[in-house]
Amino acid sequence: MKNYFNLVTFSHTIFAMPFAMLGFFLAIIDPAYEFSWKILFLVIVCMVTARNAAMGFNRYADRRIDAINERTNNREIPSGKITSTQALLFVGINVLLFITATWFINFLCFVLSPVALLVILGYSYTKRFTALCHLVLGLGLSFAPIGAYIAVTGKIDVLPVIYGLVVLFWVAGFDIIYALQDEYFDRNSSLRSIPERLGGKQALVISRAFHVVSAVALSYGAFYLQRYYPHTSLLHIAGLCVFLASLVYQHSIVSHNDLSRINKAFFTTNGLASLIFGLFVIIDLLW
Repeated sequence: MKNYFNLVTFSHTIFAMPFAMLGFFLAIIDPAYEFSWKILFLVIVCMVTARNAAMGFNRYADRRIDAINERTNNREIPSGKITSTQALLFVGINVLLFITATWFINFLCFVLSPVALLVILGYSYTKRFTALCHLVLGLGLSFAPIGAYIAVTGKIDVLPVIYGLVVLFWVAGFDIIYALQDEYFDRNSSLRSIPERLGGKQALVISRAFHVVSAVALSYGAFYLQRYYPHTSLLHIAGLCVFLASLVYQHSIVSHNDLSRINKAFFTTNGLASLIFGLFVIIDLLW
């Protein structure tokens, strides 16, 4: 079990989960919809199984690449802790659980489930042909608030889409930072990424630009929410400030010629920012 948790870096589910919960609670503050433990449980199941399937498939698709990359050759498949067949079986089980969960939510979620799977599984091959792979990863995680909102309401609305854009450019931006570690490996292995294409210095400029877009979308989301739900308080603004500060901080500790604090910028900073923002806004909405 520990090997499978490591295979999908289960702890990183925290990146998108708070935004999924935000999408859920944005829906139930509308008087037309009621809180449902069943839907909340199924949304969590969808989040966990979709991410497990995506990460498991990514590790399977990249198993030969990971084996020759010094940074990744100790991962579960290259090191022999999990076989390729076991990894595929794990992916298949999670895909089945994901689709089944959407069936029990509503018809629109069920119909859209193949689209979500196409993006989150297809991402694993985008690095073979496009440097825009970071945006595809962001797109996959951007479904979190949108999908959770649809789970409650059965429809798409503006506000969850705004938060979907926040996630898209936030994830794409910090994935570029993470990809700096493999700039030269990707170049020598004919793999595509923005650091490989533009070099580390210019890649960080693109990452900052993506995070500016994310920050603008996040700020507009707060404005939009305040406009239609005026009972929201300063707690939302506090969460917003923490998230924006995290974007500034991660760029302050990473440079193209100093990658020693990438893990701190990528894992710790983004995980805490997502958790604090989601928690503050949800408490504000319910309060």
